[in-house]
Amino acid sequence: MTPPQAKTWSQRGRTPVVRVRGRSRRRISIAALTCYKPGHRFRLIHQSRRDDRRDGRKSFSWRDYRDLLIAAYQQLEGPIVLVWDNLNVHKAVGLREFAASRDWLTIYHLPPYAPDLNPVEGIWSLLRRGWLSNVAFTTPEHLVQRIRRGLRHIQYRSDFIDGCLAETGLTIRPT
Repeated sequence: MTPPQAKTWSQRGRTPVVRVRGRSRRRISIAALTCYKPGHRFRLIHQSRRDDRRDGRKSFSWRDYRDLLIAAYQQLEGPIVLVWDNLNVHKAVGLREFAASRDWLTIYHLPPYAPDLNPVEGIWSLLRRGWLSNVAFTTPEHLVQRIRRGLRHIQYRSDFIDGCLAETGLTIRPT
């Protein structure tokens, strides 16, 4: 009796190859804030940017982060204590001046390379392992659609956001 043979769509001894159209130089940048307030539902506020803008910049500028903070302040309707990693744009002069001129914004920086203390890293991990895994994206719009769908799903599940904070070992204590 012979064992059953597995059927594949490629010839024996040849690795299957899937050809995908598109340019590899396109980039999509995403910035997100995980928002924690004792006694309230945890929130995720995010913004994306494609590199096809005319200004030549491929990633977020300090102005984009400023706009994200203003949007967060309008949504949260209260003061913000922001804990950021040490990305060079987060320490830009314009952003520091903006924070100094706003009494509702206080910024602290994590130690130099401490991704294990950043709850947003858990969000990116959830997104990569869930909604972006095992998908061959056909267009940049398809990728953006999947990212937005995944982030929207995470937004509605505050227990996911809580789990990302718990993973860091940090706790929220009201003062």
